[in-house]
Amino acid sequence: MFTIILGIACIAFAVYACLPGGLGWNDEVFFFLKGASPVVAAIIALIAILVGIADIKDRREARLEEEEALRAEAEDSKKNV
Repeated sequence: MFTIILGIACIAFAVYACLPGGLGWNDEVFFFLKGASPVVAAIIALIAILVGIADIKDRREARLEEEEALRAEAEDSKKNV
């Protein structure tokens, strides 16, 4: 419960700091956001690429396991005949 109240207080402070009548930090906040957005976009792109590579590897591994199971099933059916 304490963390929820703390989170709400931090959000309220951030909103107050950005208001022109509050602390007046809106220009600095926009300056930071303009500078940080390309960096954040690059990090998100890197994470997306890594997740895509992991997905391709998982699909390849699943396909190999499926083929191995089919081979084992085929060998079992040959032994039973």
